[in-house]
Amino acid sequence: MKIACVQMDVTIGAIEANLTKMISRVEVAAEESCDLVIFPECSLTGYCFESLAEAQQFAQPIPGLATERMQSLSTRLNLHIVFGMLESEGDRIYNVACCIGPSGVVGKYRKVHLPKLGVDHFVTPGDRPFEVLDIGQCRVGMLICYDASFPEASRCLMLQGADLIVLPTNWPPGAEPTSEHVINARSSENHIYFA
Repeated sequence: MKIACVQMDVTIGAIEANLTKMISRVEVAAEESCDLVIFPECSLTGYCFESLAEAQQFAQPIPGLATERMQSLSTRLNLHIVFGMLESEGDRIYNVACCIGPSGVVGKYRKVHLPKLGVDHFVTPGDRPFEVLDIGQCRVGMLICYDASFPEASRCLMLQGADLIVLPTNWPPGAEPTSEHVINARSSENHIYFA
């Protein structure tokens, strides 16, 4: 399995511009025969919102316009895509990692552990159980950023049979020890891969 992890500059609230960048990165990954393309946390919307009201105007339902466009791309290129966005449901918004495959939304994960940073000041904590998704070549679990600091989250996914944990992040400066040490510890203690 070949995985592309995309690092990109995201413009706050510029959904169309961010989506256009994401589509072009997926097309490049497809040219390199990638099976899974992973984008950062809140790659569709941006992360550093100043208020709930500001963030709400950029949240979308799942499925919705962004997931439909990603599905069309996924179908055309025959690969899976994981990207971060803000999901709207009623008057709540969630920080979400969404997995899209050729047949549509494979699954979504709502961030459970919310640091007091950016949009996580305002979103609702995730309310769904940890879930493992079958994407054909492997079984994937999803967490978002700060979730990896809590060993139980990774352990739940491993116990459900995940081969890989996808971890979209928007780490602030100073979080380098998390990527250098914590993620390696989660991987080692669970005998599982992280991307």
